[in-house]
Amino acid sequence: MKNGVLLAVFSSLIFSIMNVLVKAVSVNIPTAEVVFFRSIIGALVVLFMMRQSKVFFSKNGVPLLVTRGILGALYLLAYFYAIANMPLTDASILVHLSPIFVVILSSIFLSEKLSKGVVPFVILALLGAILLVKPFHYSTYSLVAIVGVLSALFAAGASISIRLLTKSHHKYEIIFYFLATATLVSIPLMWHNFVIPSFIDLLYLIGIALISLLGLIVLTTALTHENVIIVEIVRYIGIFFNAIWGFVFWVEIPDYYTLLGGALIIGACIALSKVRERPINLTHKQVAK
Repeated sequence: MKNGVLLAVFSSLIFSIMNVLVKAVSVNIPTAEVVFFRSIIGALVVLFMMRQSKVFFSKNGVPLLVTRGILGALYLLAYFYAIANMPLTDASILVHLSPIFVVILSSIFLSEKLSKGVVPFVILALLGAILLVKPFHYSTYSLVAIVGVLSALFAAGASISIRLLTKSHHKYEIIFYFLATATLVSIPLMWHNFVIPSFIDLLYLIGIALISLLGLIVLTTALTHENVIIVEIVRYIGIFFNAIWGFVFWVEIPDYYTLLGGALIIGACIALSKVRERPINLTHKQVAK
């Protein structure tokens, strides 16, 4: 097995562990506060990395950098909320809708032509999302699942902005704006509901920030050893990891709707990567994590 593939699997494992910590700490700590700690710790680490690498802040493109940051912040809030309030497997599957939204948004904002062969797979993936949302069994779960779908949409929006930013900005600067903006966005949301973390919760929060950065580094390394499409396909193993953790720690057993919806989404995304005319860089959704 190639190094890039192994690293992609490892990065998926790392991010699944982050998800476990997010779900565990969310029992006591509100979502906005989890996002705050994850973001401010990550921002400080990235700022240190910028100084070590002599990467300076740009004077141009600040509005787009802020836009990317806001979209990334909304992604984190939506995704962490979904993780806290629904099975890990379901939340993981829904966020993997991001490639579908990237394709749709790219056709709108980047004028990237969609081939006729793409449309059926987009429809199949969205059908899979409907099965996961379960609107025919309306409940609080359905509302949480919709938030999970929104997390994929926000991640895709962040991906589009990153595609434009990478032409003129260093990746460290892009990541810093994301984390700094997420920190600022989360402050008013947690202001009246702030919970002083216990020692264990604080360790969880620090672990979430550091593990997510480690996952990003491993993923970036994987992309230097293997084709981006192959890496993204391999990373769907993350759903399997999340299913294992969900069963081990919370006895979460996927129902038929989750299995069928997940199969449609994963199958559609894998097929989509092979038929679209001009490959879209799907890795940017991970930068938003």
